[in-house]
Amino acid sequence: MAGLAVRVDQVAALRAVRKSQFPDPVTAAVLAELAGADGIVVHLRQDRKYTKDRDVRILRSVVQSKLILEMASSSEMVGVALDIKPDLVTLVPGRREEHTDEGGLDLIVHRTDR
Repeated sequence: MAGLAVRVDQVAALRAVRKSQFPDPVTAAVLAELAGADGIVVHLRQDRKYTKDRDVRILRSVVQSKLILEMASSSEMVGVALDIKPDLVTLVPGRREEHTDEGGLDLIVHRTDR
């Protein structure tokens, strides 16, 4: 059965635009869980433009439901995922110039025959 996973990236984006410590994506995640969310989604971009490593580490320690990490398929991001140990990882395009994930992930181009 599918549940509701709440993405907290826009909270982190608003914090970045305001150049402030608030609003806090961790607080948003806690409130979402208290309201009944089945999971929390966070996108850690390679440029750390919005969500920071610290946010993801704190989320890992406080999220009681599922923590879903969206990330690029780079060696650096794989290392972060192995360290954080999210419940689920979603691979998304990682180009720095993208504002959203509209580019898609071309698995054929990046395929390696083993």
